[in-house]
Amino acid sequence: MSVNLDKSEGEGRVQESLEITLRPIELSDVDDFMVWAADDKVTRFCLWDTYTSKEQALNYIKNCAIPHPWLRVICIENCAIGAISVTPGSGFDRCRGELGYVLSYNYWGKGIVTRAVQMVASTIFKEWPYLERLQAIVATDNNGSQRVLEKAGFQLEGLLRKYRVIKGKTKDEVMFSLLSTDNFLV
Repeated sequence: MSVNLDKSEGEGRVQESLEITLRPIELSDVDDFMVWAADDKVTRFCLWDTYTSKEQALNYIKNCAIPHPWLRVICIENCAIGAISVTPGSGFDRCRGELGYVLSYNYWGKGIVTRAVQMVASTIFKEWPYLERLQAIVATDNNGSQRVLEKAGFQLEGLLRKYRVIKGKTKDEVMFSLLSTDNFLV
């Protein structure tokens, strides 16, 4: 998918020279990673705190991101501008996976994460045939992320009251899901 990076032109504008790709994260992505992970605007809705050092980022990439069962960086021209992951359930929850994503602030409002979510949905059910449900839990005040999921074909299921503590405050969140049997556009 091609994306225009001029925020004034709004979401969905196409520029032929830019291609969105997903690939495994590498230690060499640390400087790109720090662009979003060290930005309070980006980490506002994340469960993790804003990163404050390159060493902290390298430790995360090496010990958590690389060994993660399914984590990819979202790239434009092989530059990592965000990340997207699916965390599988286990035991009785093995039929579902939880989707998570983050994107550098400079790329918000361009349809990039929506496209990345669509790319994941088009492959994850094939890669993990036991997976029947892909779900995402989003803070009620994170309107941008809710729009991403709606545009990617996810269904809003309901409100989870006082569901999780984010940045020291208990938040209401909403549950979205996409089933392997749903008709969704890629």
